Amino acid sequence: MRKTIIISPGDSVGVALVPLKAGETAEGTVLSEDIGKGHKFSLRPITAGEPVIKYGEIIGKASENIAAGCHVHTHNMHICLDGTFEYSFIKKVPAVLPVQKPRTINVYERRNGEIGIRNELWVIPTVGCVNSQARRIVELFLKKYDVLDGIDGCYAFTHPYGCSQIGEDHERTRMLLQRMVKHPNCGGVLVLGLGCENNRMDVFRETLGEYDESRARFLIAQDVRDEIAEGIELLYELYKNAKKDRRVPRDISCLKVGLKCGESDGLSGITANPLVGRFSDQLISAGGTAVLTEVPEMFGAEQLLMNRAKDEQTFGKIVRLINEFKEYYQNSGQPVYENPSPGNKTGGITTLEDKSLGCVQKSGTSEICDVLFDGDTLSRQGLNLLNGPGNDMAAVTNLACAGCHLVLFTTGRGTPFGGFVPTIKISSNSELASKKPDWVDFNAGGIAEGESIDHMLARLMELVVDVANGKQTANERFESRDIAILKTGVTL
Repeated sequence: MRKTIIISPGDSVGVALVPLKAGETAEGTVLSEDIGKGHKFSLRPITAGEPVIKYGEIIGKASENIAAGCHVHTHNMHICLDGTFEYSFIKKVPAVLPVQKPRTINVYERRNGEIGIRNELWVIPTVGCVNSQARRIVELFLKKYDVLDGIDGCYAFTHPYGCSQIGEDHERTRMLLQRMVKHPNCGGVLVLGLGCENNRMDVFRETLGEYDESRARFLIAQDVRDEIAEGIELLYELYKNAKKDRRVPRDISCLKVGLKCGESDGLSGITANPLVGRFSDQLISAGGTAVLTEVPEMFGAEQLLMNRAKDEQTFGKIVRLINEFKEYYQNSGQPVYENPSPGNKTGGITTLEDKSLGCVQKSGTSEICDVLFDGDTLSRQGLNLLNGPGNDMAAVTNLACAGCHLVLFTTGRGTPFGGFVPTIKISSNSELASKKPDWVDFNAGGIAEGESIDHMLARLMELVVDVANGKQTANERFESRDIAILKTGVTL
């Protein structure tokens, strides 16, 4: 089993795949101190102010002279990013992906031609004031109708917004909830309002656009004597329609998968993220769609993404994506590069460049075909970028609202979180997978232990196909289903 790795020729640091002790020899260098798993050590002397190289790219600068064999982390290096930049379009010839054999998944076909991988009933409040009513309706509905054949469950997705918001916040709340109403994983939805909120039900319905009227019901709590009883009956109407749906075979090219990482560690960019990148390439080669988000975790690796734009127009959209998010921080008087988190640092990630270069590994090598901003939904097969924060709940909500059927979520530290679509948790290390089997669906840590990435890729593809066909993820089995809506403005 390998103990260390040099990720790219020319790197000035190596990474420990297991804990190392001072005095050990690693990659031809005698270590002068203990090195934790996932942490970096210097392969040669690095002078103060000199760039530190990992992944073949700059991940920061030495803040002091670093001797060979030393631990390289927050105490002796710092970030070297600052502000917005001018970028150049340097078109990279896209990798030639191998042609994939046809692959079938069994899905639900919706009336508008879209496909879903779940057939669930949802209750969606237009305002946080009726969150408890939404949960109560689901609870009593499931108690009254104990066995619900033909559907995959009934869930309430609560949130604190829908009133006292103005401008972009109000529009974003309404838009994201409308996207949920029309998501193809939903076989029937009850939209529950209070009656006096800013997110008015009449405007919500008027701006909803085309939808299957047999699959949606709307209820204003202030308009009826008993909103719980009314809600239960409306859910039963939806159930009678949804239970008639049956899975049908379709080519895997119809699948749309979101790519997200949370609480990364020093192995994330070596195991889980590159594995997901290989999956992304394979799905895209088969005609499918993958979506990378978390814009702040592209900072420091953005030029690599820009070089993969399919054309100059797409390049311009990536530049806008990056610089507008930086301006969002600056306009709020916040530091642009306040990242990584304490958990990331404990796991061996030192700077945002370090984190970002590992994060974008999830995108594989495919060219970027489109960039989505607020209000956009997926319209092009291939690799897409999506505007959004690094926050786990908000990012997964955005991915699903853009049209993703499921999300691949890599993690080095672990989280029980799941979104309103199946959220497959992939651990970067075996210790996490062993410790948290109720959180983790797939262990990529074996890559650091010598297992073939090709073998891992085949297993991950089988898992994704199984989940698309109905197998529950850990977040589904343990009822970890949440949404979050990004708020950028004031509250009245």
